[in-house]
Amino acid sequence: MSNTPTARKDIPALQGGMLWVGAIILAMSNFFAVLNMTIANVTQPNMAGALGASTSQGTWIITAYAVAEAITVPMTGWLTSRFGGVRVFSVAVFTFGVASLLCGMSTSLNMLLLMRVLQGMAGGPIMALSQTLLLRIFPKDKAMLATGLWAMTSLLAPVCGPVLGGWICDNYSWPWVYLINVPFALAFGVFAWALLKRYEDPLVRDKMDVVGFILLVIWVAALQIMLDEGKDLDWFASDEIRILATVAVIGFVSFLIWELTEEHPIVNLRVFRHRGFSASMVVLALAFGCFFGLNVLTPMWLQSNMGYTTTWSGIVVAWGGLLSVIFSPISANLSNRIDSRWLIFIGCAWLGCDTLWRAIATPDMDLWSICLPLFFMGVGMPLYYIPITGLAMGSVEEEEMASAAGLMNFVRTIAGAFATSLVTTFWQDRRYIAHDQLTSVIDPTGQFHVLVQQVPSLVGEFGRDALDKAVTGQSMMLATNGLMLSIAVIFFVSAFAIALAPKAARTVDAASVGH
Repeated sequence: MSNTPTARKDIPALQGGMLWVGAIILAMSNFFAVLNMTIANVTQPNMAGALGASTSQGTWIITAYAVAEAITVPMTGWLTSRFGGVRVFSVAVFTFGVASLLCGMSTSLNMLLLMRVLQGMAGGPIMALSQTLLLRIFPKDKAMLATGLWAMTSLLAPVCGPVLGGWICDNYSWPWVYLINVPFALAFGVFAWALLKRYEDPLVRDKMDVVGFILLVIWVAALQIMLDEGKDLDWFASDEIRILATVAVIGFVSFLIWELTEEHPIVNLRVFRHRGFSASMVVLALAFGCFFGLNVLTPMWLQSNMGYTTTWSGIVVAWGGLLSVIFSPISANLSNRIDSRWLIFIGCAWLGCDTLWRAIATPDMDLWSICLPLFFMGVGMPLYYIPITGLAMGSVEEEEMASAAGLMNFVRTIAGAFATSLVTTFWQDRRYIAHDQLTSVIDPTGQFHVLVQQVPSLVGEFGRDALDKAVTGQSMMLATNGLMLSIAVIFFVSAFAIALAPKAARTVDAASVGH
């Protein structure tokens, strides 16, 4: 990853009303980029159905954005040095608006996925550069205010995404989930350049690691497609899955060799030589993957099994982020006073216990019985996520912090994409297994099924449908609880895995690091 050049020091910070105009543009651009990571979580069944696709295929709508975003994050450093941070940010925001318009105009799933990839490619630089530019336009004595503003939009967006997406789908139509981005993004892109161009970086004509980027795209795309398609193609019984797996393995190994020997790699893998950083990335991948997977699983369960509308499933999911907003500043303060490893352990263990609580759900639960564990989950997220940033950054050399921050963003985003595919795959498989098991309990010899087929009047169509609905509902519930139990175990594994990290060599304020 190219080193970003130092910004010019002779340009004064913005003042008065113009400062807040710039701050709102940067913060809200970040808000919309993060919002689109979760806005499709509750609405993808509606989108898939409207475009003639299955619910399992609908998960590609989520993963396409996340993978594209993850791939462009390592490019941000090179793009900034080559074209300037303000220019890259402005173009990315404007492109995000155009891609959102095309998403809303999509007439097929393939078109929507292609536009989501374009949208995600624009979203990566927006998130990476919005905090950097905020710190640049604010006076030094107000740097914490800039960081707080950025953190607030990053935390509120995942909460608002499911609620807003659900409300739009129920009251209007799914294209408006994307079309609402358009006027804001186009305006922010134009105004960001007009207002901030004097803060542009001096340009450095660094050579881009084209081979490394191509290898990154190949192995990530092959692995993601394999995970998305595996459940529908019977995994390694399919030639397509075997080919994708081979391409992913060869691509990954080639990527590792190239990046470790390239003079200016697009991803600086050498930072993994620091044990603290490596352990932090393992914990981040496990815990964030679990957290994101839960946010995908919950609305699927609520809409498929509990009869919730898209709006209400979005409202339920949003409960998981309310306490995160409150506990984020508390966690940031504690991470500067207490060994980060203890906070990370407590945060991951808290999330594990909370997920165990959710693993005893029943089909007759009321709204508050579902919302309560989600509400308390908001305590664990900032307790592990904020300290792990400080621990990871404090474990690397100071000149490696930009590369390390980019890698953190990549690991976090790609973990969410992989988790989405794995959760939907295992949920579908466990449903089928539970359905077969329940059927064998109800009718162990199969005679009832034969009798119903031969003499349907004995039971009637209504009775058969009611019985099948009951078995299907219970199988979904068992699959959901089993998956919750597995996720809880992974949370506990991540809690103990942080013991692999030594204490950070130096203290880094987690809030001051762009992720």
